[in-house]
Amino acid sequence: MRFYEYEARKIVERAGIPVTKYGFCQSAEEARKAAEEIGGPVVIKSQVLSGGRMKAGGVQFADTPDEAAAHAEKILELEINGLMPVGVLVDPKAEVKQEYYAGVVWDGTAKKPLMLFSDMGGIDIEQVAEEHPDHVGRGHVSNLFPVGDYEAKQVIAATGVTGSQLNRATPILARLARLFLENDMTLAEINPVAELTDGRFVALDAHMEMEDEAVGRQKQLLRKDLGIAEDDTRDHYEPSEFERNVKAIDSADHRGVIQGKDHGFHGNLGLVIGAGGGSLTLTDAVRSQGGKPANYSEIGGNPSVAKACGLAKEVLMKDGVEKIAVMMSIVSNTRVDIVARGVIKACLELDRDPAETIAIFRIPGAWEDEGFKILDRYGVEYCDRSVSLWDAAGRAVAKIQGAAA
Repeated sequence: MRFYEYEARKIVERAGIPVTKYGFCQSAEEARKAAEEIGGPVVIKSQVLSGGRMKAGGVQFADTPDEAAAHAEKILELEINGLMPVGVLVDPKAEVKQEYYAGVVWDGTAKKPLMLFSDMGGIDIEQVAEEHPDHVGRGHVSNLFPVGDYEAKQVIAATGVTGSQLNRATPILARLARLFLENDMTLAEINPVAELTDGRFVALDAHMEMEDEAVGRQKQLLRKDLGIAEDDTRDHYEPSEFERNVKAIDSADHRGVIQGKDHGFHGNLGLVIGAGGGSLTLTDAVRSQGGKPANYSEIGGNPSVAKACGLAKEVLMKDGVEKIAVMMSIVSNTRVDIVARGVIKACLELDRDPAETIAIFRIPGAWEDEGFKILDRYGVEYCDRSVSLWDAAGRAVAKIQGAAA
């Protein structure tokens, strides 16, 4: 679950990390009052769950309350990456001496939270890690034991920060790590942590994400402290027509399961793939060998002929699809002959030659011989388990590239 910046600011404040005075506003008049209370120049920030706010015009600076109200009025009507803001954050334009980065992320490899700190804040930490690795300190913390200040201090000191800066930054990183654990976060980031000209350290911007499965455990934070409604899932994903159609086909028949995604896929090779992690493996294998997938899919659990046919038809009807590759790892509970019947039926119903349309059929397993007899009848190229998933994907790519040439 992702949080808006103004919510993340509250979470940080709740953990005892200093922040500047700010206001969350949903009208121009509220923004004017917030700017008056802050006093001096302010920053108006759009509250959308999307990056690229500055580039889109969703972050504006104002020297007076009237100017703040005018900017807020425009930003509240500004759509960014398909999303409308829920409000604006009015922040003081702080007098910053030095910017730092403090973050805690879940390290899936070590299965522990990882503290990160850099003395080069205000830019992407990935960029700093790549270009200036000696300016990024790292250190894991326990999932079970309390986080000690000394652990945060070691991470910060690794970047060369010393003296009063080290002493002031230490509790911020330590508290960030504690709130990460206490609130089931997968990401807790303050960028920048600002050292102001008066010597104070404050959080100027924060980014938080919570484990979805933890929502039920975090009712105090979500419902009472932040006032987030139970039906506010923060899911702004809009399925494509292809995705809606595949889901409808799957819902109409209880036998087996099919899934399909095509956001971000614009290739010419349709994929009817699945089984035991096969979908990810095969999609990667196609891409790695120069192929251009038109979609991602999963098929398994012994679907009916109608369901296999429905998925294959939806893939074939996508704009730009020239051929389909039907590939799975070894199956035990999905009948090869049924999938073969389904994809051939899809080709015939779309008036397409199965032998020309199916680039490769590689599904070894239950009812394999019967499936191969059907494929033989229609002249479809197929292979058994002696051909690896990688090689089968390569054959499909070679065939469609040959067709394109």
